[in-house]
Amino acid sequence: MSEPTEMEIHDDRLAAQMERGDYVLAVVTATKPDFYKQAPLVPAADQRDLPCFVLHTGQHYDDLLGHGLAEYGIEDRVAVDLGIRRDLSEKTAQVMTRIKRFAEVLEDRYPETTVLPIVHGDTLAAGVVPQAWMFATNQLVAHNEAGLRGMAPVSFDPDADPETVVARQWDGEWERNRAEPFPEQYDTFVGSAASLYHFAPTELNRQHLRDEGYPEAVGGRERIPVVGNSVVDAIEMKKDADLDESVFDVYPALEERDDWIRVDIHRRANLLSERFESIVDGVVGLVEDGHNVNFVELNATEVALREYGLREKLVRLADENDNFLFTGLWKKHAHVYEFLESGQCFAEFTDSGSMQEELNHIDEALCLTARFNTDRPETVFEANTNLLVPPVSGEFVRETVEYVYEDDRTRERMTEGPDLYGSDVGERIVDFLAERRDEDPFEWAHERQGYADDADREFDYL
Repeated sequence: MSEPTEMEIHDDRLAAQMERGDYVLAVVTATKPDFYKQAPLVPAADQRDLPCFVLHTGQHYDDLLGHGLAEYGIEDRVAVDLGIRRDLSEKTAQVMTRIKRFAEVLEDRYPETTVLPIVHGDTLAAGVVPQAWMFATNQLVAHNEAGLRGMAPVSFDPDADPETVVARQWDGEWERNRAEPFPEQYDTFVGSAASLYHFAPTELNRQHLRDEGYPEAVGGRERIPVVGNSVVDAIEMKKDADLDESVFDVYPALEERDDWIRVDIHRRANLLSERFESIVDGVVGLVEDGHNVNFVELNATEVALREYGLREKLVRLADENDNFLFTGLWKKHAHVYEFLESGQCFAEFTDSGSMQEELNHIDEALCLTARFNTDRPETVFEANTNLLVPPVSGEFVRETVEYVYEDDRTRERMTEGPDLYGSDVGERIVDFLAERRDEDPFEWAHERQGYADDADREFDYL
């Protein structure tokens, strides 16, 4: 377990933005998905001449997990690194105290400047930074990719044949199901409570927020705009990227075979013993049936493989079968896009929320989600570019994946679904915020109802 480090403020980078105006955006990053989904906001802010710096929690910091900051060109815009480390409880406590310290620095050096943090998605930072900022400053934040809420099919029968399983997902009734909050569904839910602006990827996300009481508009000014998902900007940023080496140079086996199934599993709920063993059993069955499988070992995956005594089984499987490639995390996100768009990949078998979005935009590979519920349900019942393959058993996983592989109508339907997440999303978010520089990032109930007066709005208490 890595030790906590000290918070680091890059005074020159901070001053370069804070001295440009009285309204400054703080783009919050924490983990790998943040790097590429938040990165588009930075050039968009530059284009709009809106001061902007990156506030990094430091959770993903090494050369592998932290590479996205450099890959997407925002590493030199990090003005503060909170240096967050260790487990969820300790990270939460560190974020709370270090955000307060940073807020005090801003208040001391730039008391007349409004800083608006923008958090993203369902990471720990999306849950904790908003409340930390609100408690420290009495101000709210903006939330990119807001309104993610878990949903699941109302009718699900693990004993049903794969064709029925597919039909019930695409054409059946769904319901909200936030039964697995560890920690993504918790983070996205509580992050909403301390956000002033909610940037919803889809109309469904906006509906979730409206149902929970968040106003669509206040005083005629929108609060929950549907903007799309900035992952599409990230994909476009890496299209035709000038890579110094191709993913097929790094992993030559990928070019030697077609119709790869890339396996990417990391969520805590899927690391429970029965579920994880079902996933591994399903993978082994697919390999034994002759399918080409690339199993990507993430940090959490490696821990689970060792804990359940399964890692050596996969190592032997790779040694004995040319159609099984066992790799670590791919360092460059551009390599993931290159592979998914290459035509060499049949499907991604994943529990990643972002991958469900990405494969809605990328038509060359299918998305099969190893979840019992999903916070991107629109990719299933609206676009039909995604299917849930719950890890009920190894046999269920293998049979469902093979059904999709063999059924031309299902594959065609999944590749022809509509793109859901728009374009130029970073620009849309920044344009929205640039038009609201005059708004105070907090309001009391009497102010929202039109009873504002000239009294001092801030006070010290407790």
